[in-house]
Order: sequence, then C-alpha cells, then structure tokens
Amino acid sequence: MTTTAAATGPTTRNDLARQLTVAVSAVLAVIGSFIGSGAAGGQPVQDAAGGALAADATLIAPGSGAFGIWSVIYFGLLAYAVWQFLPAQRAAARHRRLGYPIAASLLLNAAWILSVQFDLLWLSVPVIVALLVVLVVAFRICLAMPPRNVLDTIVTDGTVGLYLGWVVVATAANITAALVAAGWDGWGIPPETWAVVVVALAGLVGIALAVWDRGRIAPTLSLAWGLAWIAVARLTDAPESAVVGITAIVAAVAVVLVTVAVRVAVELRRRRRAMETASA
Repeated sequence: MTTTAAATGPTTRNDLARQLTVAVSAVLAVIGSFIGSGAAGGQPVQDAAGGALAADATLIAPGSGAFGIWSVIYFGLLAYAVWQFLPAQRAAARHRRLGYPIAASLLLNAAWILSVQFDLLWLSVPVIVALLVVLVVAFRICLAMPPRNVLDTIVTDGTVGLYLGWVVVATAANITAALVAAGWDGWGIPPETWAVVVVALAGLVGIALAVWDRGRIAPTLSLAWGLAWIAVARLTDAPESAVVGITAIVAAVAVVLVTVAVRVAVELRRRRRAMETASA
C-alpha cells in the first residue's frame, strides 16, 4: 500500500534538524571517500587491510573498474542532500521518513571506510551488513511513498536504488574477503564452489529485488554492474576461474531479464486497468 509523497505538514525545527543531519552526513561521507581513495593521505581501499579487498584477493572480488560506480552514487547522494533542502521537500512526508535512514547510510559508509583504513576488516562486516539493512529500509520507503515528479524519482529513488544494488554485491565481497583473511577453510568445500554459490545468491537477491520493486531500473543497473565486474576479474585476472566468471555473467543477465519482464508486466497491467476504467 502506498501513501502520497506530497503530504506535508507545517515546517518545524525537526525538519531543519533532519536536513542539516543529511547534509553533514553527506559531507562526512565524501571526506571518507577521499580518504578511501588514498587522495587524502589514507591508503586506497584495495591496499588497506593487507590487500584483503583487492581485485585479486578472492574469487568474489570485482575488478577495480567496478568502483567507478561510487562516483555516480556519491554525486547522487550530494544531489539528494541539496534536493531535500529545497522548500518543497522541507516538510514533505516522504523526505521526513527518508532523511534519517539516508543519513545513517552515509555515516555507515564513512565508518566502513575507517574500519578498513585501520585494518579492522572483521569490523567492516557488521558495518556493511548494517548499511545494507538501512538501505533496504530507505528503499522500502521509496516504494511505499512514490515520488511527486521525475526529478524526485531520479535524485531520490535513483540514488537509493543504485546504492542498494551495489551494496548487495559489496556485502558479498566483503564477507568473503573477511573469511579468507581469517583463514577459514570453507569446511573443506573448494573455494570455487563457494564462489559460485555466493555469486548465484547475489543474483537471486537481484531477482528478488526486481520482483519486490516491480522492475525498478536503478538497483538492477548497479547490481548487474557489480556482477559483470566479478566476471571480468575472474576471466582476465588472478585468481582466474572460468566457472565463477560465467556464473557471474549468467546471474547479471538473469537479473536484467527478470527486471525487464517485471517492468513490462507492470506496465501492461497498468494500461489494462486504465482501459477498463475508461470503458466503465
């Protein structure tokens, strides 16, 4: 059941506090991204924690080119920080509910980077899991309270969707990296088998998201992007694994096809209902 995003109430101090929290959190997240890139004196993420998150560290690690998506996500988050400050959004029910979950995701993002920078790879796992949960909550709000216009759709839903889809892949890669760094032997099951299972699960999560969100494009784009870069890494770089690479390709294609199918089905249903209403 959805509620209107346009519902507003009188502007309060709580609204300004929420807006400032989101803005400050966005700035902190961007500072964290500079530290994580190595531009501000920190180690690049792929070199931190003993290289546990490098593109060649595990069979689940995406290729280094995959992380270019962060530029798009950070741009979207900064755009949202500005967007939610505009008068039309100040007292909007949708942004009242979204503000703090998005702020929490930004702070968790910065916390994740710091945990890796301080070689606390074990701590990065609960942090990124918490980030995934917060993004699910934010995305659920986006679905329950539809945007008022195209710009809100792009800035808010698009950003949250991209963020969520990428973090699904990043969570799988992070947990795998932490287990490998800890010396986990996989209960005697070959690493390649585990990698295939994890990649397949990520694909299933993407399919479940597509069904749940009725074919939203943004989560599919980033999730398929991450899977595709796992395929690139495993087919062109060490540790090489054709079976993992092919599994990642199949998973990415499956997520995209299901998303398109669900979106087409939703649109056909909408048109049929419109025709029935018009002829009634």
